[in-house]
Amino acid sequence: MPQQPSVPWQLLKAIEDIAQAPLARIAESLRTALSPLVPSSALVIFTEDCTGRPQKKAGAEGIVSRVSIPELDGIRASMEAKGPWRTRAWIAGQERYILALTYPPSNALLVLTDPELPEDDEPLRLASYLWGLTAARIQEKVSDAPPSYLLESRAASAERIRVTAELVDQHSTTLETLLAALRSNSLDDHAARLSVTDLAVKALIGLRTLNDRTSDLVEEPVSTAFQRLREDLRPLMHFSNIDIQFIEPPTNGRALPGEVAHAARAVVRGLVLAIAEQPDVHRVRAQWDCDGENLLINVRDDGRGELSPDAPNMERLRQKVQALDGKMSVDVMHGWGADISVALPLDPPVAPVGDVAAWGLATRELEVLQALAAGQRNRAIAAELNISENTVKFHLRNLFRKLDVRSRTEAIALAHSAGLR
Repeated sequence: MPQQPSVPWQLLKAIEDIAQAPLARIAESLRTALSPLVPSSALVIFTEDCTGRPQKKAGAEGIVSRVSIPELDGIRASMEAKGPWRTRAWIAGQERYILALTYPPSNALLVLTDPELPEDDEPLRLASYLWGLTAARIQEKVSDAPPSYLLESRAASAERIRVTAELVDQHSTTLETLLAALRSNSLDDHAARLSVTDLAVKALIGLRTLNDRTSDLVEEPVSTAFQRLREDLRPLMHFSNIDIQFIEPPTNGRALPGEVAHAARAVVRGLVLAIAEQPDVHRVRAQWDCDGENLLINVRDDGRGELSPDAPNMERLRQKVQALDGKMSVDVMHGWGADISVALPLDPPVAPVGDVAAWGLATRELEVLQALAAGQRNRAIAAELNISENTVKFHLRNLFRKLDVRSRTEAIALAHSAGLR
């Protein structure tokens, strides 16, 4: 009797962990799965599908805490194919040896720093498979994002814009002042002035680029968002007898926040799928518009008006809309089809003061959180509270655990959502 091949239980367990991991832990799950195949000092995922948290990281703190979006953008732009791509690149503030792979359907990027590459190709093929599975899982979870994710994403996006804007104001003023001084006729060292001016100009351009890149991540042109909707619905149009008519939004409409664009596509997809389950539906019209403050969505069908507004799938879509403070109305006309209207605000509402007591923070932890929300660094917090920086770090670790966040930015976003400033 021939011997059966052994089941790769370790690989199956890795696939199971990736499939079940929440977005906040998926980088750790992937790193655990890849460690036996390609050991590395750190793992970084860069995906623009996640507007609130485009970077997902695991590994050495000295690397994951310093990786920047421009660095990842530069690596992705330099790749000639989806990889695996082995090279030296600037990441986390210095040049390192990396292994990089992309996932074309979502343009996501995976970077492993200081990888220990195997001699044969089989481990790399398995690593590529696990990365593709992870990237597809991220894309799936974002497309079907629950209300809690949309809220967290909006808060994190708003916080990143605030912090970046402050950095731009601060460093732009500094660099512009430096340029003015160096261009002064009172400085006679011409060579030095030219050299330092060139450096300062490059730094100023880099800072502006960072600001523009951050804005690109958290906003999406309405026409681009609508085109992605058409691509999402193309398989349904191909395999069903339903004719989906798209009414284009105005091309000069206001750009959509990333979480609004994701939610809008998910809502329309869900509505079209719910409509397709009805009999005698031949045509669906999907329309987007913008009044400057809201994204206005209208979906209408020509069926017999048998869509149930109280069905579980419709309730899930309603929760997505409510998570972004939007409104959804369903008008079912028996014998004439259904008409669904959705309005999604483009700006987050002013957050009311939340019940921070529910977080279970000690008095000192709350004081540290308030100082953090006010934009203070560890040294300033220590001086204000008359404690050591190590004690501040201790309180921050407890805060992150109690708030279920992984970074200062997430903690600040959550604090601001509760009204702490």
